[in-house]
Amino acid sequence: MPLQAGIVGLPNVGKSTLFNAITRAGVDAANYPFCTIDPNVGVVEVPDSRLQALANLVHPRRIVPTTFEFVDIAGLVAGASKGEGLGNKFLGHIREVDAIVHVVRCFENTDVTHVDGSVDPLRDIETIEVELALADLESVEKRLDRSRRNMKSGDKRYAQEVAALIRLEAQLSQGLPARTVSLADDEQVLLRDLPLLTAKPVLYVANVDEQGLAAMDSPLVVRVRERAQMEKAEVIVVSAQLEAEISELDDTDKRSFLADLGLVESGLDKLIRASYRLLGLRTYFTAGEPEVRAWTIRAGTKAPQAAGVIHSDFERGFIRAEVVGYDDLIAAGSFIAAKEAGKFRLEGKDYEVQDGDVMHFRFNV
Repeated sequence: MPLQAGIVGLPNVGKSTLFNAITRAGVDAANYPFCTIDPNVGVVEVPDSRLQALANLVHPRRIVPTTFEFVDIAGLVAGASKGEGLGNKFLGHIREVDAIVHVVRCFENTDVTHVDGSVDPLRDIETIEVELALADLESVEKRLDRSRRNMKSGDKRYAQEVAALIRLEAQLSQGLPARTVSLADDEQVLLRDLPLLTAKPVLYVANVDEQGLAAMDSPLVVRVRERAQMEKAEVIVVSAQLEAEISELDDTDKRSFLADLGLVESGLDKLIRASYRLLGLRTYFTAGEPEVRAWTIRAGTKAPQAAGVIHSDFERGFIRAEVVGYDDLIAAGSFIAAKEAGKFRLEGKDYEVQDGDVMHFRFNV
């Protein structure tokens, strides 16, 4: 199953508008809570200027970008962990995604109802975090009871597990996310079958109006940045409504529109790339006359497994990989020049593929 980033937030903060702009899926984005009930899934292309630069070297018949999935999850409300607003169902949807894109409203508009009657991004963030933490706390407490009983067997791993769970319980009891608890590698292994909502990596999206986009650091956005800094999380500032309008334009009109706004790229491009990084994904390339293609791997993937992304036979019969870094290849100006400059390497089964590697696999089945 492809890795997924789930878009979450309170009702009417712009989640579905943003999702529509990202995927052009046309999901209903009406101005009332629970407009989205079942999660919508959209596949997005990852914008990467390196593809065109490689294409300029080899003149392929086609260019194929890499992709991943966004999931639009219905708005949560206070009490979701106890079932309010179909909360249990929505929390289950969040449990299934790999990372969280938390959309926070940072604009005033009397025509768009806020479920709490006023705009306060920190309150909104805490509402979501508390509900997720309460759901996690219930899971941790159940596991802690079981682990304490198992300690009677004398198995030392349960004592270690209990110690880790007590630290998690203390943090979650304060409404704080599990991702802020430092767990040793062996503790993470012991608890890997405990999928906690607040352990998922998070990216905050400050949804502003056009005026807020020009300012970039309005007081509301600054509050989100300060909160994110505490969690060592990233913040992307976008105007969902503006991005929805931009997404309807062709490439030429899009560039002109962005230029008029003084922008080099759309907020969506920044968001997509940030979400890709949040999922721990990396890109390597293959380049030849048939096509220039980007391939998605997880950070830390070894060469045989990277080859297997193309075809299982490549992994099964892997011999070695011929590798050149993207920057080295572009600097050389051609594959031949890069080889003459000694920039190509032969790498074996233990090679950890780096983002931007341009690769050719040798295999024998």
